[in-house]
Amino acid sequence: MKSFYQELNNGLVFLPELGIGRYPVPASRPYDEQYFAKYQQLAGTETGRALTQSRIELVERHFHGPVLDVGIGAGQFVSTRPGTLGYDVNPAGIAWLNERGAFADLYANKWRALTMWDVLEHIDEPELAVQQATEFVFVSIPIFTDAGDILRSHHFRKNEHIWYFTDEGIRRWFAEQGFTCAEQNTIECQLGRKGVASYAFRRICSPH
Repeated sequence: MKSFYQELNNGLVFLPELGIGRYPVPASRPYDEQYFAKYQQLAGTETGRALTQSRIELVERHFHGPVLDVGIGAGQFVSTRPGTLGYDVNPAGIAWLNERGAFADLYANKWRALTMWDVLEHIDEPELAVQQATEFVFVSIPIFTDAGDILRSHHFRKNEHIWYFTDEGIRRWFAEQGFTCAEQNTIECQLGRKGVASYAFRRICSPH
């Protein structure tokens, strides 16, 4: 079965018992000014504004206080939600944050709450990122049923997305990092996105 998956998926390894897949994305990533500009265009739409509002409301249902937004996209969440700083690896995103005095280094400090909107799947070592959160991690992420579902999805991006999860898989993974799922919803699907779920994960213990 393993060799079947590897051959079929051209490098994607999916472990059904864990509900996790991994693809060896090249070290060179498309995070530049053009990438940032694309997300600025998306954020400026009615759907983009509705997505940002739904994310703000998800956070507010569980947490009141300062938040670090990891992987800022076009910066809409940072600029819309009071008390929010941002962290990014895209030079254009870093420059945008620095212009506003809103850049903070994820790995330099612990943070009460992190938001990761369409970001966790891009991070080489996500366990190192979420361990910086002492109370909550809020996530929106594509969710899949199996390896075939990944292959058929427009979310299968070989130059960006390293990690692929089932619903059970991401809950289990966060549990291993010391979190419990306080909420899961599919409001982003209702707003027009396909196959994306949102989660509020609350820390209950140190990572295993």
